[in-house]
Amino acid sequence: MQSPDLSIVVNGMKFENPFVLGSGPPGTNARVIGKSFDLGWGGCVIKTISLDSSKVINTAPRYAKLRSRETNEVVGFENIELISDRPFDVWMKELKQLKKDYPSKMLIASIMEEYRRDAWHEIVKRTQDTGVDAFELNLSCPHGLPERKMGMAMGEDPSICEEVVGWVKEVSTIPVWAKMTPNVGDPTAPARASVNAGADGISLINTILSVTGIDLTTLRPLPTVEGYSVPGGYSGQAVRPIALRHVMEVARAFPNVTISGIGGIETGADAAQFILLGSHTVQICTGAMLRGYEIIDELKTDLGKIMAEHKFEKLADMVGKSLPYFTTHADLVARQKAAKAERHHGNNRDADTWKGAIAKETDALTTN
Repeated sequence: MQSPDLSIVVNGMKFENPFVLGSGPPGTNARVIGKSFDLGWGGCVIKTISLDSSKVINTAPRYAKLRSRETNEVVGFENIELISDRPFDVWMKELKQLKKDYPSKMLIASIMEEYRRDAWHEIVKRTQDTGVDAFELNLSCPHGLPERKMGMAMGEDPSICEEVVGWVKEVSTIPVWAKMTPNVGDPTAPARASVNAGADGISLINTILSVTGIDLTTLRPLPTVEGYSVPGGYSGQAVRPIALRHVMEVARAFPNVTISGIGGIETGADAAQFILLGSHTVQICTGAMLRGYEIIDELKTDLGKIMAEHKFEKLADMVGKSLPYFTTHADLVARQKAAKAERHHGNNRDADTWKGAIAKETDALTTN
């Protein structure tokens, strides 16, 4: 068997591999995005941009880490960093140059705006003129801008999701992915609203609203800014089981909608699980921050090995293969009851066969 084909076509875009640098600090400017492309990443979702960056003011520190008690390894990562604070016009020049320098790499613009149709129309029109391949609508950032009805304040309300995605689809000439918040009870509700409005794909999950902990020396919450803090977005290995569940739910609900899976992916094995649950691409942000952009070679090699082991010739063959094995608890009970009955009958048949063989052997001995 030849080496598995890691490329995949998603909404008309050809990704040379499914590994996409997720929106956040790793995609903060053209220089680092170009570096990721040179190293072999299949695509990048840029750090979220808005029309007026002057309203974006970050603090320091803005990160907090949760470490394993056993190994001291970082397993959770909290972030209170806002969207990009770089001028919109600078981003427009950089995006245009990136597409000129890397025409075969998929460049996806993450955009966020206030709850106004004209603002969304403007950012879409101006950004797509740079030649970017798709949009990812940030309807899900959990911190920093809810007071302006941005980010999660939109994504937790399906009616607003539907309205905003509809505004974007009125003027967008390229694919549109809606990025979902995990901070809801039913992940399919905002996804359904977005799909109804014409979203071509769903990205999930964004970070989980969290408090990493309290510094027991100072008794102040982390990360501590002048003695105070705010809840932030939680990511890293610890969120992966939650992200997998959200991807599974949305993939089962909307089998014809493409999914970009996000949440705690650091290895090819992690990525494989998302793909088996319906993701067409996978995004990595915290993993790249902690382990470096160079992990891309390891990611591709490990995913290729898993595909070869299970005889998947191309990535599309692997997408969603594990979805049919989710069911209801009542069905699990019924299946287990049937299996136990089958094993019981099988054991009885085996016992009867054994008894028959002994009887034949006894008869033979008696006759002789």
